Amino acid sequence: MPRNDPLRNFRFRIELDGITQAAFSEASGFDVTTEPIDYRTGTEPTHVRKLPGLTKYGNVTLKWGITDSKEIFEWHQQIVGGEIVRKTVRIVVIDEAGNDKARFTILEAWPTKYDPMDLNAKGNEVAIETLELVNEGVKREA
Repeated sequence: MPRNDPLRNFRFRIELDGITQAAFSEASGFDVTTEPIDYRTGTEPTHVRKLPGLTKYGNVTLKWGITDSKEIFEWHQQIVGGEIVRKTVRIVVIDEAGNDKARFTILEAWPTKYDPMDLNAKGNEVAIETLELVNEGVKREA
């Protein structure tokens, strides 16, 4: 019987609608939380029932090494200018052989924060850009 090892968290790719961006180094925050509502009527036992309330989707943070591409910056500038452009974001986890194994789709995403980079003349690290996306849904498709 073949082994079913867990997937590695460093093998992934990100697909943004209509944006061809260099590889991303980090993706985080695509969590989903459903708030509980405490409920009780006067004729029930003396404990509180829990009902599902609103579902909230965490902001997704993407990080990548800066390149000469300005597509993501221009997307954020559209938001700053008052034009809401929503995109679908796909985060695809890849196995050791390079095959797509897990796919998370972030729905109706748009940038809420853009951080171009921190500079330090004493360092030798790659300059990292950061984009924070709000969204209206997370699905696991594979």
